[in-house]
Amino acid sequence: MSSRRRKRPKKLGSWVAIGQLVAHHRKLKGYTQEQFAEVVKLSVDTIGSIEQGRMPLQFDRAEQFDQVLGTNGTFAFLVSKLALWEKIPLLVQNLGTYEREAIAILTYQAQVVPGLLQTRDYCLATFAARHPALRDQTAEEWVNDRMERQQIWEDEEPPIGHFIIEESILRRQVGGPEVMRAQYRRILELCEPQHMAFQIMPMDRMPHAGLAGPMTLLETFEHHRVVYVEVQTVSFLVDDLDEVSDYHRKYGMLQSQALSPGESVDLLEGLLREL
Repeated sequence: MSSRRRKRPKKLGSWVAIGQLVAHHRKLKGYTQEQFAEVVKLSVDTIGSIEQGRMPLQFDRAEQFDQVLGTNGTFAFLVSKLALWEKIPLLVQNLGTYEREAIAILTYQAQVVPGLLQTRDYCLATFAARHPALRDQTAEEWVNDRMERQQIWEDEEPPIGHFIIEESILRRQVGGPEVMRAQYRRILELCEPQHMAFQIMPMDRMPHAGLAGPMTLLETFEHHRVVYVEVQTVSFLVDDLDEVSDYHRKYGMLQSQALSPGESVDLLEGLLREL
């Protein structure tokens, strides 16, 4: 009897399987990726990402693909039947995938300025402080990814953004005074539009509903609500309805305990003058 273990067949993720099915039907129709991308008005890179399972196929796109490829509603049916977790592939590694589908993003942060508000220099400084140290190439890739995520604020219909930031974060000189000046201005600039706001949680404020740690609450176009939680190198998604409701109640309490948006602007402008 052979001592070698029999290799189990590798299981395909749902999005990989759907992507391969897209590629199969595209080829049956005689389209190259470039030709298909032009017909459905997407970039070639996006088509490639969908076919490789790196990017989810949204329901409206699934309907479009069905129409163009003549698949009689197959893709729309498959996408509609996926569980919520599967509709968010690799979320724990790539929060940006879900942020791009959000109509509302609510973030409480207790360690650093939220990634969606960071300047490049502040972001670089946070990665430079990590221990064990990151390789330069890895840090640069992560910084570029974070800056790319911020493009959601440039959309024609950007999501609502609300941020609760601990005062201690804003007083910590990450990268030095010049970096912090630019970071203060960035927060004030990004949160000036009507759909954006930030609140500062004073260091002496008690009771405090967020002592258990940071969280990001997201709502999609389809009104699914989920919570992203990240601690050290561990991150996970919460989609249980009762737990999500608990996080929303906690966030609401944090809003009532923090400084008002107007008071927060005054405090941040004061910190800017002090530097």
